[in-house]
Amino acid sequence: MATFQQVGIQKEYIKALKELNITTPTEIQEAVIPLLLKSKTDLVGLAQTGTGKTAAYGLPLLQNIDASNAVVQALILAPTRELVQQIQKQLFKFTKYAPEMIFAEGVYGGEKIDIQIKRLKRPTHIIVATPGRLMDLMKRGEINLHTIKTLVLDEADEMLSMGFKQDLNKILEQANKQRSTWLFSATMPEDIKKIVKTYMDANAVKIEVNKNSLVNANISHYYIKTALKDKVETLIRLMDTLKDDRGIIFCRTKAGTQNLTKILKEDGFSVEALEGDMQQKERDKVMRAFKKEAVQILVSTDVSARGIDVNNLGFVIHYQLPDQQEYYTHRSGRTARAGKTGSSIALILPSELQDIHQLQKTLDIKFKESII
Repeated sequence: MATFQQVGIQKEYIKALKELNITTPTEIQEAVIPLLLKSKTDLVGLAQTGTGKTAAYGLPLLQNIDASNAVVQALILAPTRELVQQIQKQLFKFTKYAPEMIFAEGVYGGEKIDIQIKRLKRPTHIIVATPGRLMDLMKRGEINLHTIKTLVLDEADEMLSMGFKQDLNKILEQANKQRSTWLFSATMPEDIKKIVKTYMDANAVKIEVNKNSLVNANISHYYIKTALKDKVETLIRLMDTLKDDRGIIFCRTKAGTQNLTKILKEDGFSVEALEGDMQQKERDKVMRAFKKEAVQILVSTDVSARGIDVNNLGFVIHYQLPDQQEYYTHRSGRTARAGKTGSSIALILPSELQDIHQLQKTLDIKFKESII
């Protein structure tokens, strides 16, 4: 087991990490940090959410910044406003004892663009951004990517599944050609392979964590057979057994999410919805309540749950199985974070048993049937 000192992290950063209770590097940090500190390289990192990716790329990024040069030297792209804010916050915490001030600015939708333009006029070394808002700022001539030395794509597969493909291509085309590109993703769909082939060095280093298991090994997977007419009742019985735990229930549609939230609220559960039609202000309010544990359960669509990073979630319930297999990975990865254990429970109709077998095969996981 390596230490942060052994992988090359400076003592000022180690001191800040200790205060955050981060004492030993995770598997991805141990593999990636020495590499990114030593050489100028392109990197593809395959790792689940919750494996410590932000520190894996964030610490080398910070150590490589020339703080005396007040130009943008690094760009981090992430799929959602929440994730951008979280990355920016973490970088700030890492630099608490840094020898010189390093400034990271977050840009994302849902906040007035003028405010962000004003902030960018201050010295900025790192920009953390969602692709859509970054494109807006580039079109207005407020951001220039010619000085960046490093471009990080965090949760690249989620950015693509959220429809940012065109924006990503434009950003990658316009960024400084002499840069290093570090791409992190939980899965490797065709579109990601295309990005790697088009915009990254043919000798890019590939690092895969838990390569035999696409899904976190600390998650137990269950399915419960039910009929369509009994589904809500089955869910309520299940939730009664999980009443001490916090978690997320996934639905396929916005309407389904709203409907189920209403039913559960009427039944006395501490629950709120997260879905695509919500105003950003509403979404932030729900997320704050959930993080502060004022709300016990979130009911969410796949897209709305992107970028949610909340520790100590005991379960994920699939009220409906996802449309795509890789969404199962994203959904279940919301539990069992930071070394904890958790359960992923799918409510299925008898006809969906074959989907469970398929998930077992593709994701190399084992489902147990549960009876409540």
